[in-house]
Amino acid sequence: MAEMEAFRAAVTAWAAAAAPAGPGVPGVPGGPGDPAGVARELAALLPVRTVVLLEGLSDTAAVDALAARRGRDLAAEGVCVLSMGGAMSVGRFAALLGPSGLGLRLTGLCDEAEHPYYVRGWERAGAAPEGIFVCAADLEDELIRALGPDRVRELVHDEGDHRALRTFLHQPAQQDRTAQQQLRRFLGTKKGRKIHYGRALVEALAPDRVPAPLDDLLAAL
Repeated sequence: MAEMEAFRAAVTAWAAAAAPAGPGVPGVPGGPGDPAGVARELAALLPVRTVVLLEGLSDTAAVDALAARRGRDLAAEGVCVLSMGGAMSVGRFAALLGPSGLGLRLTGLCDEAEHPYYVRGWERAGAAPEGIFVCAADLEDELIRALGPDRVRELVHDEGDHRALRTFLHQPAQQDRTAQQQLRRFLGTKKGRKIHYGRALVEALAPDRVPAPLDDLLAAL
């Protein structure tokens, strides 16, 4: 939905403009010509009811892929799936979008190490401490574990990356790592690869093998 893309772009620009004010500060109110005003107008027009705060585009690809598999159009349901470009930005985005900002319901998916940042972001935004779903290491690790290393290697071959993987696995630094650790590291070695496999791994999952944090997040939307 083009309007939801415009809303995401406006919120991202608004968050960037609010950054100098410090974490937890919604920024200036703004009018119809600036990102804050555009975000408010689009939030009311769509209307948006829930925002899913994710660290990066690979997480967004995975959430969108699972929603598509289950026949859901999140944008049409008023759900905005938003990549923040890093977990450290969660306080700012939560302040802009949650009860202290646009008044939207906040949900999110994060790594275990990032969970405290999300909790503080929710608290500063005046949101109830719920709706945060936690991956043990990260979402890629959860997906690789759900599929198993052998199946992931098959997918890498099918996607045309088998030569790159073979070269990567011959590196000395990989010799003491487990197969799962190697594959997780491989997905982050080329720009755009994590995004591509965020979708591909989800599409390859059996219905009963969806990692709990991702499955629970979608069920809560």
